[in-house]
Amino acid sequence: MKYYKKLVGDRIYLSPLNIEDAEKYVGWFCDFKTTDGIEKSGNIMTLQAEREWIEKSLKNNELNFAIVNLENNEAIGTCGIVDINYQNRIATVGILIGEERNRSNGYGTEVLRLLLDFGFNYLNLNNIMLTVLSFNERAIKCYEKVGFKEFGRRRQCYFLNGKYYDKIYMDILSNEFQGDYIRNKNI
Repeated sequence: MKYYKKLVGDRIYLSPLNIEDAEKYVGWFCDFKTTDGIEKSGNIMTLQAEREWIEKSLKNNELNFAIVNLENNEAIGTCGIVDINYQNRIATVGILIGEERNRSNGYGTEVLRLLLDFGFNYLNLNNIMLTVLSFNERAIKCYEKVGFKEFGRRRQCYFLNGKYYDKIYMDILSNEFQGDYIRNKNI
């Protein structure tokens, strides 16, 4: 696969999505270990639907990226800055680490730091939020480590495998974000 180093970190880089990765993404979306944490376990994803979503994302100039391992140029996940409102300077981030072997290795933290650096220092955003399900303790710890704070909770709003879970809303402000994480900056 061909990837482009848009945002380079220490161990990974973010590249525009590649239509050739659609089959890999569908495989991830068929794995409950992947989809349970991102509210997608009830969805059925087809190769055609995934290709159409990627093409639409590319045509609409949406900020969705492949997460690529710098060492071996393997796509290990996807992420994005979405629902951008430039007038109010707000957006939402999302992240998916596809293969279980790549989870709990610090990649999520690095991805979020790259997205926040880009969002605050290049897109001039002031508030970036995300949502997470209450059982996803690994993700919550990652988000808190980066600086996200809980600002709300919708109780028992997500049904999964016979139980209801809360959805937690978290955000971070530009003045709360510290660090310089994009390694390929020019200035």
